[in-house]
Amino acid sequence: MMRIKQLLAMAIMLAASTTMSAQDKLFTLEDLNYGGNNYANLRPKNMWLTWWGDKLVNTDVEACYLIDKKTGEKTVLFTLDDINTWAESNDEKYVRHLMNASFPYPDQPLVQLGNRKAVILVDFEAKKMVWQDSISGQNAYDWSKDSRATAYVEDNQLFVADGKGKKHQLSTDGSREIVYGQSVHRNEFGIDKGTFWSPDGQKLAFYRMDQSMVTDYPQVDIFPRNASYEPDKYPMAGMTSHKVTVGVYDLNTEKTIYLQAGDPTDRYFTNIAWSPDSKTIYMFELNRGQNDCRLVSYNATTGEKIAELYRETSDKYVEPLHPIEFLPWDATKFVMQSQKDGYNHLYLFDKNGKELKQLTKGPWVVMKLVGFNQKQKSIIIKANKEHPLHHRLYSVNMKGEIKQLETVDGVHNAKLSASGSFLVDEYVTPTRPRVIDIVDISHLSPLTSHLLEAEDPWAGYQQPIFECGSIKAADGVTDLFYRMVKPHDFNPNKKYPTVVYVYGGPHANNVQASWHWASRPWETYMSQKGYIVFILDNRGSQYRGRDFEQATFHQLGQIEMQDQMKGVEYLRTLPYVDMDRLGVHGWSFGGFMTISLMTNYPDVFKVGVAGGPVIDWKWYEVMYGERYMGTPENNPEGYAKTSLISKAKNLKGKLQIITGYNDNTVVPQHCLSFLDACIKAGTQPDFFAYPGEEHNMRGHASVHLHERITQYFEDYLK
Repeated sequence: MMRIKQLLAMAIMLAASTTMSAQDKLFTLEDLNYGGNNYANLRPKNMWLTWWGDKLVNTDVEACYLIDKKTGEKTVLFTLDDINTWAESNDEKYVRHLMNASFPYPDQPLVQLGNRKAVILVDFEAKKMVWQDSISGQNAYDWSKDSRATAYVEDNQLFVADGKGKKHQLSTDGSREIVYGQSVHRNEFGIDKGTFWSPDGQKLAFYRMDQSMVTDYPQVDIFPRNASYEPDKYPMAGMTSHKVTVGVYDLNTEKTIYLQAGDPTDRYFTNIAWSPDSKTIYMFELNRGQNDCRLVSYNATTGEKIAELYRETSDKYVEPLHPIEFLPWDATKFVMQSQKDGYNHLYLFDKNGKELKQLTKGPWVVMKLVGFNQKQKSIIIKANKEHPLHHRLYSVNMKGEIKQLETVDGVHNAKLSASGSFLVDEYVTPTRPRVIDIVDISHLSPLTSHLLEAEDPWAGYQQPIFECGSIKAADGVTDLFYRMVKPHDFNPNKKYPTVVYVYGGPHANNVQASWHWASRPWETYMSQKGYIVFILDNRGSQYRGRDFEQATFHQLGQIEMQDQMKGVEYLRTLPYVDMDRLGVHGWSFGGFMTISLMTNYPDVFKVGVAGGPVIDWKWYEVMYGERYMGTPENNPEGYAKTSLISKAKNLKGKLQIITGYNDNTVVPQHCLSFLDACIKAGTQPDFFAYPGEEHNMRGHASVHLHERITQYFEDYLK
């Protein structure tokens, strides 16, 4: 009897222990890190939604469902088996899934689907495939829904397969030095592709980039037995850059003309747009100094310049990031984005370049032009009008009157229906991982009571404490926002090793009113190991207006360090932060900031991990580098002040530098030159390289990377 009681007692204790552990699980990097084996299972639940006109469709692996916008009820539109049957292919898995299904024609029952071999259109009411492209085997393509023609690059040459399957070769001299139909200017100025179809699908504008005069950077593939030379065209600041021209191919005449924009030397062409009648091309043209920007129109048939419609200059830089967009209800007017008044806003112009009205105004930023509501003749935007950390949705009419489209603080993203009458509002808040509402814009209210409210996927795990606050910048005036991540069992009477995570550069910010205040998974992993992690968005980062961003002009890293040190001053006031165990970590610009802080404040930071760091801006690429730093010739003082080569002698703490061995963004010359400087100065950083990896570690290598970063702090900071 006593034995049974003992066994029962042990079973109860074991059950209690199991329950406790189930509610108190620890994270691994396989759970938290992108590329981890369990990462997908710990992401918030999601729905893949798209619009068929004003009808909402849920695209899933095995089926597409029509969603009732008022009730959220789903009915099957068609299944994967249906599609493969209607395609009449010998391959029963001709289409593998329906996740990427799209509905290009608002008033026709046609779904566009693709696989590794082709793109097809299926009429799901007639239950048959009605069209298939003719470029089997091409992975990259640009398809026109109007002509059903496809532009693609094959063996460095640009081709178009028209809607009837005829193949048109647009180039013959394509090579690694003469590049057609691909992104140019190293993806700066909002450029992410190289082909642009006219609205009627009969003309294709495309980039041609001559980079034969650009110096090769000597990248090496180490994996063959005899390592092979794989040079990368990399124009460094102050050096010779490539030349870009814009061609236009006419499917009807089968001829190509080039826009007569003049000598392309030391000029940037970006944000290509078409007039609604497909007769005119518009693009922003920027000088190499990036302080003189012009919007110019061209005849799409002859290539002749029509007019300079707008000009914007600056004593620092102008950065066009968005093409103009014509009003769907008035082809004589277009909307342009500019931060000429200090913040990115919308301006209404007529097609001759006359500014008619500033549509949005105030100390806040239009972050995205989502689309247009044709019935109300309004523009749907995302902006941080209420607060810098909250990204909200608004409707703006032609009088400049603004209406908010939702009622919840947080970070919102919208997907607009074809007419602009409805939108999918997907949002997150610091405590809600994902919510999806369907909004009827005419009534400014959700149609459904949350189409999706994702549960916390981290339930049952030890979760950190996520906090957000603000401090003053080094100027004593500007508010800077921070995030702090504390261990789940935080005790204010203890002292904790603390790591400052930093990026700090342009076009990025770390703190938003999204889930966990936009905390990175690695911060959770570190807090679990007993660290506090502190993240501050300094001046120079995005979404705070032109002057906030341009405060760092010609002296990258200097203002940023001043602001980061204000963050350190704040940490010093917190009794639970162990200032004798203060670390710093960042990647890319954040790697530059990490080494800058380690060498400019060597007695403050005990340990640092710098990933892919810029060491000297004279080794960085022309477009980005010269925008913020000028050239080494016209800003020698700035380049000297920001270079970390001369700072190598100041290193005191433990510093690990990590790079992708084949980094083509921050080339290995940066890290290696700093190591050389440290050798000469007698300082001792550590170094680790990832063979075959570029600027960011891909796949499971990212798990290895973050374990390495963590272990370095465990070894030397804890």
